[in-house]
Amino acid sequence: MKNLYEKDFYQWTQQTVQMIKDKQYNLVDWDNLIEEIETLGRSEKRAVKSHLVILLMHLLKWQYQPEHRSNSWKASIRNARTELSDLLQDNPSLAGDFLVEVLPLVYTRASEQAAEETTIFLQHFPIECPYSLSQILDFEFLPS
Repeated sequence: MKNLYEKDFYQWTQQTVQMIKDKQYNLVDWDNLIEEIETLGRSEKRAVKSHLVILLMHLLKWQYQPEHRSNSWKASIRNARTELSDLLQDNPSLAGDFLVEVLPLVYTRASEQAAEETTIFLQHFPIECPYSLSQILDFEFLPS
């Protein structure tokens, strides 16, 4: 099974699933299965952080460049919220403490990206995130 993991990952997944369904636990490639499950968890966390960065960046641009506001920007904010909302519905354990923990880092990245994409200097953005988590996730919230 370990060779199959290296040579044909898809086939490895299918055989692993079948072995577990058939309760052939002694044949399962546990080391690689555990690694893949851990990787899935990290991947979900990365996706949440990525969508949060995008959302915060768009919120900052909306707030600090009112002259550039458009339906396209509004749609970008809605899309980022939708993606984030979908991820959090699929992974509710990431909706609480995890969001609180990553918000400072994610906000820093978002403000840096917003500064790169605009003519606004990074120093003009607040050091800490100016939006609460409830505002960030609220589909009706747009900063003024």
